[in-house]
Amino acid sequence: MKNHSEENEFHLSEVPSEPLEWNFSQVFGERAAGEDVQEVDIISAIEFDKTGEHLATGDRGGRVVLFERTDTKDHGYRRDLERMDCSMSRQPEFRYKTEFQSHEPEFDYLKSLEIEEKINKIRWCQTANSALFLLSTNDKTIKFWKVQEKKVKKICDMNVDPSKNVGNCSVAGTSNSTSQKQYLANGGCPERYYDHLNKEFSFPREGIPSLHLPTVASHETGLAASCRRIYAHAHDYHINSISTNSDGETFISADDLRINLWNLDISNQSFNIVDVKPTNMEDLTEVITSAEFHPTHCNMLAYSSSKGSIRLIDLRQSALCDTHTKLFEEQEAPGSKSFFTEIIASISDIKFGRDGRHILSRDYMTLKLWDINMDSGPVATFQVHEHLRPKLCDLYENDSIFDKFECCLSGDGMRIATGSYSNLFRIFCCTTGNTEATTLEASKNPMRRQVQTPSRPSRSLGSLARVARRGADSGSADANGNTFDFTTKLLHLAWHPTENSIACAAANSLYMYNA
Repeated sequence: MKNHSEENEFHLSEVPSEPLEWNFSQVFGERAAGEDVQEVDIISAIEFDKTGEHLATGDRGGRVVLFERTDTKDHGYRRDLERMDCSMSRQPEFRYKTEFQSHEPEFDYLKSLEIEEKINKIRWCQTANSALFLLSTNDKTIKFWKVQEKKVKKICDMNVDPSKNVGNCSVAGTSNSTSQKQYLANGGCPERYYDHLNKEFSFPREGIPSLHLPTVASHETGLAASCRRIYAHAHDYHINSISTNSDGETFISADDLRINLWNLDISNQSFNIVDVKPTNMEDLTEVITSAEFHPTHCNMLAYSSSKGSIRLIDLRQSALCDTHTKLFEEQEAPGSKSFFTEIIASISDIKFGRDGRHILSRDYMTLKLWDINMDSGPVATFQVHEHLRPKLCDLYENDSIFDKFECCLSGDGMRIATGSYSNLFRIFCCTTGNTEATTLEASKNPMRRQVQTPSRPSRSLGSLARVARRGADSGSADANGNTFDFTTKLLHLAWHPTENSIACAAANSLYMYNA
């Protein structure tokens, strides 16, 4: 019987992986040269749904924009061909679907606190009857949205002759009439004649002066977004994460000190399942930075902390999960501690692999891949910002050291990606012995500033340290000798669930790439 390290080594090394060639696919909201970006237009959240047919973005202005895939709409047979491993060369294409205002700026009068409308996270929920459902949150309030097609009905005519109108009964839109039927004023109709409705009442041929009947017609079908539920007043601190459960009924929301469990159908009650708030706040040593449900086990979830640790908890153990099932953290090397050690160790994002076996974490300097069956340390570490280590003092002074970069995994779990400065993002291969590490720029020419890291031998996963360090850069300049621009940062990106396609946000622009 194999031990965990042998199983993991087999899992990562037996799958062949060819280098990918990434190409620009699409851009939405491209900025013209010299054009100023409005703060409210900057994208703050990106999320594919589980099918990969829809993509949602949120911005600092509280809006949610939906995109839908078009290259599979008219070719339903393509999925069958894919299952048969038929090779088809295609480029994923998305188009704008709709947008809606999710959150508005608010003011908490009890705490004298302004609440921004900025969308922190978006998570898709299960679809039903062709309607789309998703959760969006700002710092304090989570909303459950339903987006569906509706037939828009409009008044296209009135049975009133505008020339005979009296009083305030004006008629609007009669010039847009699509009806061919002729009406007399005030309810009269030459085609139909009612002699008597009953014995007591007769309907005059010229109509009744006080009766105004509109003619309603169905026009084109439109998309309508409706807020079904609002989950509020459950967090004292800013919400940093929401995650939907595989049971399709519950979700979690996390702030700095607590994680709450919600039922999608109940908006006025939540259960506190994790609470790290000490009795005396002076004893506070770490905060929660990210939380996510396991993709298949509805009783398991993981959350990360500002000390660089990840805790796996099982909801079956107790109502309040004070104790964790497993703790994942990397031990500090002796004598390596400095003023910045804890700051750069803080994990800004975690993501489960699709199989639920691995967890990807992002701290300021690195990406780390963890096996949930091995709590002795990460199975692989990928250097992202090692070239910035000499500049940590400057990064601390301009607050860049506190930037929260997201991370993502490919659907097959063989590659990972994260963002960096100068609108660059890094893609690494996870297979053992593969040193593929590609740097791309969020622009129409992603290879313009590509940095291909030279291959180097990496340690086996079966070694004592079980760590493979790959893709480290030297210096603080790109391949062209340009210094990195810390004001243009690529914080948000998402990987398509089934294909090698990445969506990433550069300020107000959404770029898409495929391989």
